[in-house]
Amino acid sequence: MIKQLQQQVEEQVAALNWSMEPQGLYQPIEYVLSLGGKRIRPVLTLLACELFGGDKSQAMPAALAVEVFHNFTLLHDDVMDRADTRRGMPTVHKKWNDNTAILSGDAMLIKAYQLLQQAPLDKQPALFGLFSQTAVEVCEGQQYDVDFENDLTVCIPQYLEMIRLKTAVLLAAALKMGAIIGGASEQDAQALYNYGINLGLAFQLRDDYLDSFGDAAVFGKKIGGDICCNKKTFLMLTALQKANKEQRDQLEKWMDCNNESCFEQKVASVLAIYKDLQVDVRCEEAIQQYFEKSVGSLENIQLPDNKKDILVNFANKLMGRNK
Repeated sequence: MIKQLQQQVEEQVAALNWSMEPQGLYQPIEYVLSLGGKRIRPVLTLLACELFGGDKSQAMPAALAVEVFHNFTLLHDDVMDRADTRRGMPTVHKKWNDNTAILSGDAMLIKAYQLLQQAPLDKQPALFGLFSQTAVEVCEGQQYDVDFENDLTVCIPQYLEMIRLKTAVLLAAALKMGAIIGGASEQDAQALYNYGINLGLAFQLRDDYLDSFGDAAVFGKKIGGDICCNKKTFLMLTALQKANKEQRDQLEKWMDCNNESCFEQKVASVLAIYKDLQVDVRCEEAIQQYFEKSVGSLENIQLPDNKKDILVNFANKLMGRNK
């Protein structure tokens, strides 16, 4: 079922018309959307609609709006992070330039709202309210991420709030939008939103974990990227919290080191401290905690067990589990 929805989303994304002038604005949009991805968020919009008995064709405009918006955020994130590649290909600001990436991203944001205008008219007030609130929250999360880069006083609750805003709210909104279009009650739509929030938190924490302790071949990225960039991840913040003076001095020394020739040693040294402090174990515990909260939210939804099982199975697959 998920694979079928992914294929349908992929076809609709490919069918979006970007053959317009000026080409310098629209070609980068076509390019970034052609890079693929799992299309998780739009699939969830369609899935939620179907679970509540709705017609997924009516949810497709909202699903596409979510996907175009998500890719807009990636375009701007790559500029801010000075990222050279995205999904193994040059980022827009590298292939073109910063100005193009910013302006094409702006156009994508506007296009997302235009797509949402094609949703069922009677659902639009709720959809636009949720979508706009989510868009603002994603920007808030990104700003917190920027603020945290040079702030050694950041604590774990602040970090969790940042990833809730930057990552989890869009996942949750994608689900709730589908539920709204499918005719779910406000209580059920909110319970599904809560499922998405906690799944998004678990997913981002898992991403943090894999960046330090994953298999590079499976993870798809070089291990230790967050360490090299001095990201205040759950792992780093837990280490700073648990470290003795000597360990904290070492961590701060490595965070002050931005010499690329030292990155391999930097990653190895920080990972050794993580292991000594059992930061990996604490992160795995937090992942499990949010995963269980996510699945637990489904108990409050008025759906047959076989439909809830679809959401449980999706959560397991997203988290790389075989259950």
